Amino acid sequence: MSGLELHAVTIRADGASTPLFAPLSLSVPPSTITTIVGPSGVGKSTLMDFIGGHLSRGFHAAGAVILDGRDVTRLPAENRRIGIMFQDAALFPHLSVGDNLAFGLAHHVKGRAARRRAVDAALDLAGLSGFADRDPATLSGGQRARAALMRTLLAEPCALLLDEPFSKLDPDLRADVRRFVFDHIRDRDIPVLMVTHDEADAAAAGGPVIRLGA
Repeated sequence: MSGLELHAVTIRADGASTPLFAPLSLSVPPSTITTIVGPSGVGKSTLMDFIGGHLSRGFHAAGAVILDGRDVTRLPAENRRIGIMFQDAALFPHLSVGDNLAFGLAHHVKGRAARRRAVDAALDLAGLSGFADRDPATLSGGQRARAALMRTLLAEPCALLLDEPFSKLDPDLRADVRRFVFDHIRDRDIPVLMVTHDEADAAAAGGPVIRLGA
């Protein structure tokens, strides 16, 4: 079966007598954005860390992560083909905007000319034509978010995680960036799992909503 599935996932902190949340099972089909909402501290971002293969020390997880019918639970993050977009955009400050995007390119894109064409095409899609040589520090919050999304998509992930991706944007910009992100990831026909505390994000995603800590 294609898509992203969680089978009875629970996460427990060291020394805790109970897990952060009840066993969670879900299925996210391609082109669907499923949203997990809940208050701070309920374990939303920790869940995303587990799915992506970045669970911090001090936490222990049970259950399975299945992607396109393959159990990826025990694979290292770099072998899962699960992209993630964080609230901080996380562009490398020591690299230009173009080099940031080139860092995310899939391995099969080889040769300087081919890599530059792919980066330029992604910048054009993001409304950032001519920004390849810019310092990321000169970008606005919305521009950083669009560049970060393009870097993630250039890696050709089979699934995408959105961890509070719009929470640091001002309200006037948030709706526009959210629309840009959702439109581009739907075009990729991949399953998307988003966590947020904002009901407006969940409504705009238009997919199923799961509540943790309810």
